[in-house]
Amino acid sequence: MMACLQSYLLFVVMFSFFTPTDGHFITTLDLCYYRGEDPHDVEYIWRAISDMVKVMEYNSTLNRFTGYTPTGKHKAEQFNADPVVLASFQTPLHFFCKYYGALAYKAGLNSNVEPSVHLRSMTPHSDRHPSMLTCSAYKFYPKQIRVTWLRNGQEVTSNMTSSEELANGDWHYQIHSYLEYTPTPGEKISCMVEHASFTEPKILHWDMSLPESGRNKIAIGASGLVLGVVFAAAGLLYYNRRKTTGGGGRELVPTSHPSQ
Repeated sequence: MMACLQSYLLFVVMFSFFTPTDGHFITTLDLCYYRGEDPHDVEYIWRAISDMVKVMEYNSTLNRFTGYTPTGKHKAEQFNADPVVLASFQTPLHFFCKYYGALAYKAGLNSNVEPSVHLRSMTPHSDRHPSMLTCSAYKFYPKQIRVTWLRNGQEVTSNMTSSEELANGDWHYQIHSYLEYTPTPGEKISCMVEHASFTEPKILHWDMSLPESGRNKIAIGASGLVLGVVFAAAGLLYYNRRKTTGGGGRELVPTSHPSQ
């Protein structure tokens, strides 16, 4: 049994065999599609494939067979007219999908993975234009998540966009939400993320105590201070070395005079 996760949970059982009499390679698939968090909301599909060509398929929702080749259409017509055959294909729906499949399905649903949430600025160079904040959640499971923006504790409903939940390809997802706003003194902007892995919503606050230009000036000033300390230390070391060597760049070596 193997499982793959997309917008639904799917369990697959596959049987393949070779028929030496007519030289065909036959494959049958038993598929269970779980469409929600209720393990009994499941659709059973039986599919017959001959030499990589789909021949016939049974759908538990329709309780009917569908043929795709001349032979498959003929057999599907016969099976649809036989109540015993149709009833027999309801058995794997209840036994395989709703019983055994549901056990693994519930185990998968209980494996919640907490998202890593990041809040950053995409502010333009000019402070006269609106700013852009990005709130991103990475590597979470299950897929269902809610990302909202708060302004002074109240939900923001305008000037915001959000991506869909994007599959990473490893059963994890990511999502990105964007807020366009004009910085206002004293205003608190926050990103709130709600997910099954959290016991309570996770809220990240954006520090707007200084405009972006002010933060840049502080960063530049701090860098200049560090460089000044480095150069001062280098100058002090150079001065001490010159003093030790007598100022001429050469070390003073004691000399002995020949005895008279």
